[in-house]
Amino acid sequence: MSFAVRSSQAIRAASRRAASKAPAKPAQAASYSLLARAGAAAPKRWTLTPAQSQARGIKTLDFAGAKETVYERSDWPLAKLHDYFKNDTLALIGYGSQGHGQGLNARDNGMNVIVGVREGGESWKQAQEDGWVPGETLFPIEEAIKRGTIIMNLLSDAAQSQTWPQVAPLITKGKTLYFSHGFSAVFKEQTHVVPPPDVDVILVAPKGSGRTVRTLFKEGRGINSSVAVFQDVTGKALEKATALGVAIGSGYMYETTFEKEVYSDLYGERGVSIDGPLIEGMFLAQYKVLRANGHSPSEAFNETVEEATQSLFPLIGQHGMDYMYNACSTTARRGALDWAPIFEKANLPVFEKLYESVKNGTETRNALEFNSRDTYRQDLAKELKEIDEQEIWRAGKTVRSLRPDYKA
Repeated sequence: MSFAVRSSQAIRAASRRAASKAPAKPAQAASYSLLARAGAAAPKRWTLTPAQSQARGIKTLDFAGAKETVYERSDWPLAKLHDYFKNDTLALIGYGSQGHGQGLNARDNGMNVIVGVREGGESWKQAQEDGWVPGETLFPIEEAIKRGTIIMNLLSDAAQSQTWPQVAPLITKGKTLYFSHGFSAVFKEQTHVVPPPDVDVILVAPKGSGRTVRTLFKEGRGINSSVAVFQDVTGKALEKATALGVAIGSGYMYETTFEKEVYSDLYGERGVSIDGPLIEGMFLAQYKVLRANGHSPSEAFNETVEEATQSLFPLIGQHGMDYMYNACSTTARRGALDWAPIFEKANLPVFEKLYESVKNGTETRNALEFNSRDTYRQDLAKELKEIDEQEIWRAGKTVRSLRPDYKA
């Protein structure tokens, strides 16, 4: 998270420096505000002068000594985006977290979007609540794929594997197959998802949940995304991927490969990402030691979770680790600097084992097995209930209720 935030800040800072040297010109209309329904309330940060638009066209940045290409939405103003996709229909398959966020953003950006889900199911009802109309913009999966030219497969990884025998014959020559995760294509031995050889296969992977994709778009900002090409039949697959990245609400896009995306994603979400077990395990271990040494539940929670999530993690995300250390007391800073290499040494073998488990397909097999069970929802609910009932999180509910911004 801190890397994405800091890289975005670097790009914006470079844009501001270049723009400050250019003569002021009348502002042009914002391309990616909330369109007409947001009206004048659209954030001003995306109302760019021509000079600023040119300054934002930075393509190569230095990330700790490594040169990387960065794509950004100013490359694709709405008029250009509309012209590029004027003959296309984006068929969005699945309406979970990513389907919801990407679909609504693309629709608000003026794309021709339809949604394909199981008729009468929960996702069908949710799509209707969001304004998708049966028979016009909402269809059963097979019908949506037939109508679409760009097939955005945003079903869950397990569902992509389960439905592929029905989906594959419908991905005909000339269509484009789009993913937001490299999982299915990379681990084809387990998922049996093998794209047809005569279609472009691309990826746009937002670095956050679908809800965040939607929220940042509505704020006039934009999420960071990875883009990749698995198969380039037309010679324009990467161009198409970056354009779609903008259409679904990306602010900046970083080029990768399907393989690297899925390896880093599975590894990160099992490691230090906020949904990773390292965070939960680290919190629980520290909390248990404090409780075993006579500290109260509130004190143990405050020292373990509350201070980290409400004070320290935001500082790291916004400014970096060194800034966070400088913001701490001299005593806290000395202890952190002394213990950091100890924790690194202890954790490194675990992370090496984790990466190998991702790379050799073990994590894929485990995920597909569990998420394909008929009792998946019940089994998951049981696991989450056990976590919810742990003392640390029961204490946390009371601590959170004392926050000034607490909402029941």
